[in-house]
Amino acid sequence: MKKATTITTSAASEIQRRGPVTPVDTNAKPAAGIPAQPTHRDVKAGAGPVGPGERGTIRLREAGPDDPPRYAPDWLELREGADAAARAVELLDPLRIRLANLPGKAGGLVVHDLGCGTGSMGRWLAPRLDGAQHWVLHDRDPYLLHFAAVASPRAAADGSRVTVETRRGDVARLTSDALVGASLVTASALLDVLTREEVDALATACAGVGCPALLTLSVAGRVEFGAPDPLDGDIADAFNAHQRRAGLLGPDAVTAACETFDQRGATVHVHPSAWRLGPVEAPLTAEWLRGWVAAAVEERPALKPKADKYLADRLEACAAGELRVEVHHSDLLALARPKGGTTS
Repeated sequence: MKKATTITTSAASEIQRRGPVTPVDTNAKPAAGIPAQPTHRDVKAGAGPVGPGERGTIRLREAGPDDPPRYAPDWLELREGADAAARAVELLDPLRIRLANLPGKAGGLVVHDLGCGTGSMGRWLAPRLDGAQHWVLHDRDPYLLHFAAVASPRAAADGSRVTVETRRGDVARLTSDALVGASLVTASALLDVLTREEVDALATACAGVGCPALLTLSVAGRVEFGAPDPLDGDIADAFNAHQRRAGLLGPDAVTAACETFDQRGATVHVHPSAWRLGPVEAPLTAEWLRGWVAAAVEERPALKPKADKYLADRLEACAAGELRVEVHHSDLLALARPKGGTTS
């Protein structure tokens, strides 16, 4: 669903003109809603791609210097509530048990959030875990990193302190030392935009440091409308084919991740995490619909004549508060074998 809204060319160019953004003062109170966009006063050398004196980031794929950010901030903000409601809380108990059994660290848990966007995973998860936490936020977009850092939570479930740092880089080519010292790796809506090789690299890195991974909201390839239409299946099939372009896993991502984590000795749990969209979520539903149909038509242009009417009818029902849709996702928890221990 992440590809449903793409950033405009002018907005992408504006963001590309900004330099890397370093961690902000997270003791300051965040402004209501999304923070104001950064200015050049926020820019400091040393927070960008790996170079002399810089710390490694998570990269699974090379990106060109002029490649635009993947997701628009307004799309990420629009979907945050639905994401939070969908994430599988059933996976938290086995995660808490594993984290409680990890060797103690003086500074508490160290959580790496890959492709963090505006930081919605941290806002959802950090207040649900006990103990001090230090979140390392990875994203290629300095604008989103600024949002994520300023709006990060300040306290864990038990009131312990939560701190944050940002590392700019594409979640694409995995560096060997990026996860050293990590207690947990998290990501939202990431697996389905990776290739099999990139998922293998992620699983290998987690296994190498004995670090669990909570990877949420991967597309499952299924959409169910309260009022079915004969074209639903054709649109869904074309969209799924679009998601698999260029070797990306798309709706096959969770199955592939289960296999590769299992091959590396991890215990893997999977739970559904569907968006359930109704009248309250109409703005999100409308944006998702536009992107869903557009991707399908891009993949199969012959659908366009029927798809145009289909979209208009669906949007009309959405605006009238009559549209309900369930967009299926899956959450995955991979409990890598701890160094010197056993899985649980």
